[in-house]
Formats: sequence, structure tokens, C-alpha cells
Amino acid sequence: MARKVLVLEDESSIRGFIVINLTRAGYEVIEAESGEEALELLQKNSDIRVALLDIMLPGIDGFEVCRRIRATNTTIGIIMLTARSQEMDKVTGLMTGADDYVTKPFSPAELTARVDALFRRAGGGLAAPEQAGEIVQPPFRLNTRNRTLEKNGERVKLTQVEYAIMKMFMENPGKALSREEILDTVWGRDYFGELKIVDVNIRRLRLKIEDNAQNPTYITTVWGYGYKWGF
Repeated sequence: MARKVLVLEDESSIRGFIVINLTRAGYEVIEAESGEEALELLQKNSDIRVALLDIMLPGIDGFEVCRRIRATNTTIGIIMLTARSQEMDKVTGLMTGADDYVTKPFSPAELTARVDALFRRAGGGLAAPEQAGEIVQPPFRLNTRNRTLEKNGERVKLTQVEYAIMKMFMENPGKALSREEILDTVWGRDYFGELKIVDVNIRRLRLKIEDNAQNPTYITTVWGYGYKWGF
């Protein structure tokens, strides 16, 4: 199976650094220096599993590229690259559909670990397939064979990260899950990132599954600890 990664970065020196390190890690790298070019290359290379998107770009920025990808593709792993450390950049990237973010400068080991984790989750790894079956908790039906979620019989489009969070919740109804536990299970114990990525993904997931995201009844907050699937 092809281990294809798209790298969208307009600064050639940074893009070259990323390409060298991902190539050494065994990935086939597709390069783009503009948002428009990235979208064209994604159409031509449907087997790309992970995309690294720089935020600050001329023309279409990384946020908009992320939105357009997510409009048609929920399975590809997306990492936002930013030179800025402001919280709003991180939150905005995640809310537009990204799975993770990396703040420049970053180490080759950190970047490769992030890509490896997303590649495995996007179905490019060698992990054993899940047993066919369903988890049904009305109004939700989670199909673990094709990794889909339905609410009241209608499909809810989830990213791979969102699916993993939902599966964890539905396998543990009524149990308070700490942010650390969710992070370890969904992102992996070797994850370099911060706990806030859990909170932002929960916020995004609530927008998709709750009747009222401002007053959630399915994913409830356990203050000072984490979250609980409210059944």
C-alpha cells in the first residue's frame, strides 16, 4: 500500500526539510506550494492518506484548504503547520476539520511521530482489522466494520479521530473518561501534543451529534476531569 503524504508549504526550505525527513521515514511525498496546487494534487492522488497544510499561504490559505478537503473526504489525516503559537490558530485549524497541529519549529522526530499516528488511523498501518459488528445506543448506531455513525438512521460524517472518540465513548457508557485517557487511546501514548486537542475535538463532535451543542446531553463534561457518554 502506498504511503503517500501531501506537504503544502510555500517556503521551499521548510518544505525541503519536511520532505527529506518524511522520505527517510519511508513515505512518498507529494509537494505543493499553494492551496490551489494542493487541491489539484489531491484530486489526482486519491491514495494520499495524510496531508500537512501550512496555514499562512498566498491565495487560498491552509484553513480553507482544510475545509474543502473535509467537504468531500473524512478519512484523510490532516495536520496543520503554523509558525504562530496563538491559541486561535490551533483552535481554528481543528474546528475546520484538522486532526492535529504542529507549531514551527518542530523536530524531525516529532513530525514523523505525528504523521505515523495519523497514517495508522487513516487505515495505512498494519493493525488488525476490527471485528465486524455494531454498537447500538439509540438514537446512535456505530458500525465498527465500515467505521460509520448514524443518528436516527441518518449518516453523521466523522473524521477518523472523531470516529475513534465516539467508539471510545460508546464502549464505555456512563463512565467518566479523563482527558489523559482519551488522549492516550485516540492519539496514542507517544503523542507529543497538548490536552487541549481533546477539548477542541469534543467541541467539534458535539456540533455534529448533539441536538443542542450549547447544552449537550450525549457528551457531558465532568468538570476538572474529562467527559462522559451520557447514557
